[in-house]
Amino acid sequence: MTLRAPHHPPAPATGRYSRRSVLTGAFALATAAALPAAAGRAYAAAGPDIIACATWGARAASEPVVVLANRPERIVVHHTATANVTDYTKQRAFALARAIQTYHMDAQGWIDTGQHFTISRGAFVMEGRHNSLAELRTGTRQVRAAHCVGQNTVSIGIENEGTYTSQAPPAAQYAALADLCAHICDQYGLPASEIYGHRDFNATSCPGDRLYALLPNLRKDVATRLGTTLSDPEEDPVWDLVRQATGRPAPTLGEYLPAGLLS
Repeated sequence: MTLRAPHHPPAPATGRYSRRSVLTGAFALATAAALPAAAGRAYAAAGPDIIACATWGARAASEPVVVLANRPERIVVHHTATANVTDYTKQRAFALARAIQTYHMDAQGWIDTGQHFTISRGAFVMEGRHNSLAELRTGTRQVRAAHCVGQNTVSIGIENEGTYTSQAPPAAQYAALADLCAHICDQYGLPASEIYGHRDFNATSCPGDRLYALLPNLRKDVATRLGTTLSDPEEDPVWDLVRQATGRPAPTLGEYLPAGLLS
């Protein structure tokens, strides 16, 4: 994936995340250590402010979105492989969400945005594929997605705006990711250990070396928010067999936005 205009600005202040949330996110990025205090299950249950598709101006899906009867088994973290912009506004976040949907529908031929949720560099959390937010609120079903080959019926996909090959995400974005993951885990009864990167399942560099390296710390931070002990991730026997048979993960899934689409 191509790194476009790398930049590493200080984290923005946002009214939707507490000062403590952003500061602990900064601490995690600086030290790769667990957050210092447990916030408890009530914190996770409240959840982040998730902006629905209708609010950011999503198009209608080209065909009905499939709602599956099962709960997800894990969370898969991605990066968008787009520029590490310093525009942290809500307007930029909405434009990003629309551009991703346009690319996924018009270029990839998918029925809607591929992932369930998107987090902008300004820490705005947005619904991706239609009905993902409604199903998260019920905590009993999930939407079939198109974010990770082999995982689209058993996982929740989260896109993080930016390219995190050589740079870490802004502290506020990281805090928003931890908040969202904790809320998803709380709603669906998932342990914090079931948080993975895209590259764990497909032959891709996503979510970038720096963000991928933060996943162990992210699991700790999510466990802290949940007030639980971090356990070892459960082995997926099917994917274990795939890796043994092929020597590498499943086929790659492109993840980028063409130049000029988001301008």
